[in-house]
Amino acid sequence: MAKMAVIGTGYVGLVSGTCFAEVGNDVTCCDVDQTKISNLQRAIMPIYEPGLKELVQRNMECGTLRFTVEIGDAIKEADIVYIAVGTPMRSTGEADLTYVKQVAKTIGENLNGYKIIVTKSTVPVGTGKIIKKIIKEYSCLQVPFDIVSNPEFLREGAAIKETLQMERAVIGASSGHAFQIMSKLHEPFTSTIVKTTVETAELIKYAANAFLATKISFINDIANICERVGADVTKISEGIGLDSRIGKKFLQAGVGFGGSCFPKDTAALLHIATENGYDFKLMKAVMETNEAQRVQLVKKLEAELGSLKGKSISVLGLAFKPDTDDVRSSPALDIIPYLVSQGATVKAYDPIAINEAKKRLGYQCVYSENLYETLTDTDACLILTDWNQVKELDLIKTKSILTQPLIVDGRNLFSLEMMEELGYTYLSVGRPATNKIVDLTKAL
Repeated sequence: MAKMAVIGTGYVGLVSGTCFAEVGNDVTCCDVDQTKISNLQRAIMPIYEPGLKELVQRNMECGTLRFTVEIGDAIKEADIVYIAVGTPMRSTGEADLTYVKQVAKTIGENLNGYKIIVTKSTVPVGTGKIIKKIIKEYSCLQVPFDIVSNPEFLREGAAIKETLQMERAVIGASSGHAFQIMSKLHEPFTSTIVKTTVETAELIKYAANAFLATKISFINDIANICERVGADVTKISEGIGLDSRIGKKFLQAGVGFGGSCFPKDTAALLHIATENGYDFKLMKAVMETNEAQRVQLVKKLEAELGSLKGKSISVLGLAFKPDTDDVRSSPALDIIPYLVSQGATVKAYDPIAINEAKKRLGYQCVYSENLYETLTDTDACLILTDWNQVKELDLIKTKSILTQPLIVDGRNLFSLEMMEELGYTYLSVGRPATNKIVDLTKAL
């Protein structure tokens, strides 16, 4: 059993710390936010993640998990200290290391014996060296310590399962001793451990997310071609995804990627490349395609309705993906303000993310957790998040409460044959439109 301090109780820190406790470690999760810590001590979660609340409660009751604002004490008592604070994106695209540096300073001030300092936050190459320098600068005792990079690869909505049954653990260690300890720590989670240097581990996280983002933008570009030639992108995804060299994951055409990782990490990797004198043209194109994909969806809506002034639009989905309340870089954050700017009124549905969306959108739209209330008397329905509730939509009822049977689907949820038979004007991504009013190839 390891004694661990996890500094930062955001998505990564809270999930990781809880899962480490679940497999028998003694974990103290720390944060400077007293309100957040007080809530966590009462099992009130700052994020929505299926299964997380129950796991936190169980491990607090077992005594393997606790929460505190006394970060210095937690560091002194720990053998392994995880840095899991935020690295938000600056306007330049680079990762902001302000919080990481603050934690490194606190670790240095409280270093009272050998410890392994692990970076869980997504950080640019060279951050491990920066952390090491800061700790040495602020440590009075000058005791030895090791730096490790152990990036996370969690998918929001499936984070618990993907931690307890992770595909791989990347361990970039500055010493063989640190690697051995970290490998043993991960034995309950995985059978595949990648041993490498700190710098390589730091870059692996960016490379992984950038590659997945590239697959998404690629299939969305193919989808846009499909719409112009009458092809079906879902069959193309199936056909190329069966090639073992390509794989079927992340080949679902749609409204583009969002969330806390892909937009930030692609921008950060592009910044790293630029700062080191490399023109990363592919990553620029990936980001440009993603931004344009949201515009494509709105153009379809405008092509059917003409002017949006005075129109009522129902938007289904505020979170960037289902099973999370995370709205960071969600398509809704761009699309809803645009619709409003064009004179439309918007009714927005989401089962989980309304409170988070309000922080970003204010009251630009009417919010509802009632799906059919949102759809009633609207001129068009725009699907942005593939919640199960939306997938299971009663399409006969929906048709009766819309002012006209127009659905613009950014997630390709329904079959073309069914929508044609039901009499919908149905505009999806990379597939032929059903009962279309206008020639979309001229509108896009």
